[in-house]
Amino acid sequence: MISLRTLLVVFNLFFVAVGDEHTHTYKDLEEVVLWMNTVGPYHNRQETYSYFSLPFCVGPKEKISHYHETLGEALQGVELEFSGLDIDFKTDVAKTVYCEVELDEVRLKTFVYAVKNHYWYQMYIDDLPIWGIVGEIDEANDAYYIWTHKKFDLGYNGNQIVDVNLTSESRQKLELGAKIKFTYEVNWKKSGVKFEDRFDKYLDPNFFQHRIHWFSIFNSFMMVIFLVGLVSMILMRTLRKDYARYSKDEEMDDMERDLGDEYGWKQVHGDVFRPPSHPMLFSALVGSGYQMLTVTFLVILLAIVGELYTERGSMVSIAIFIYAATSPVNGYFGGSLYARMGGECSVFGLLV
Repeated sequence: MISLRTLLVVFNLFFVAVGDEHTHTYKDLEEVVLWMNTVGPYHNRQETYSYFSLPFCVGPKEKISHYHETLGEALQGVELEFSGLDIDFKTDVAKTVYCEVELDEVRLKTFVYAVKNHYWYQMYIDDLPIWGIVGEIDEANDAYYIWTHKKFDLGYNGNQIVDVNLTSESRQKLELGAKIKFTYEVNWKKSGVKFEDRFDKYLDPNFFQHRIHWFSIFNSFMMVIFLVGLVSMILMRTLRKDYARYSKDEEMDDMERDLGDEYGWKQVHGDVFRPPSHPMLFSALVGSGYQMLTVTFLVILLAIVGELYTERGSMVSIAIFIYAATSPVNGYFGGSLYARMGGECSVFGLLV
C-alpha cells in the first residue's frame, strides 16, 4: 500500500504552484527555508552525520508551508532537517538570538571533539549549498572556541535567489557550564547574476582549493605507456611468429593446421560459433548490456545539452526514468539474439 507521505511527495513534484525550491520563484515576504544537511570532519568528506547529531539547537519557527523531498534525494539518502530560522524573501533580519544551549559535560565533550577534528557543516537555501565551520582551536592557550553567529548574505535577481554566502562570527570559548547563545543575521542585496548561471561559482577551481598531484599523474601516465608498449611488443612478436609458421605449413591439411601445434586460447577459437548452454540467460545479459549502454549515452548527452542540476538528485531521477523508458531496447536486442540462437520467439517464452 502506498503511504500518505509518498503521495504527498508525488503531489509536490507535479502539482506545486507556490514559490519554493521546486519552482525557484518567490514573492516579496514569502517564506525561504534554510535546510540543515550534514556535519562531519573536513579531512574526511565521506564521514558525515546529521547536523543535529551535534548539540545544536533549533530555531523558534516550528512549522513551514512545505517540505522539500524528491525521488533523487530519497535514493541518495539525503535527509534534510528544518533549521527553525525565520527567513523571508527580500526581508533583512538584524542580529537575532534564536536559541541557547547550556554546556553540560556531554555537550562540552561533543563540541570539543567536533572542533578538535575540524568539523564543518552543510546547509541549503533554495538548493544552493552553504558550508560553515563549527569552531576553531586556540593552540597558544589550549582552548576551543565555537562560532555562534551565522551571517547570511543573499543575492536575488528579480524573484529568484541567485547567490548565498555565509559568514561565521562571534566565537565563544567552550567550557563547562557556559551558556551559548546562537544568533543569525540575514542581508538581502540585488545581484546581476542570472539564475541559470548561479552555480558557476561552485564550478570555479578557485572556489575549492584542490591540489593537483602532477607527479602522480605523470607517474601513472608513464606506467600506462610502458605497459602498453610491452604488451604490444609481445603481441606483435607472437603474431609475426604465427604468420611465418602458417606460411610454411601450406601443405598441411585443415585438421592438422587447426589442432597440430595450437596452444592456449587458439585451441578454443572455434567455440565462439557454438551456442551457449543457457541461451535465455545469455540473451538477457546481452540485452541488459545494450540497455545500460543506451542509458549511459542518453544521460551524458542530456547532461551536456540539458539542465540536470536544477535540484539535488535530479541526475539520479532522470537516470531511473531513462532506464525504465529504454526497457524496449533490452527486449529487442535480447529477444532477437535469443531467436537467432534457435529460441522460441513467443512473448511467454521470453518471460519464462
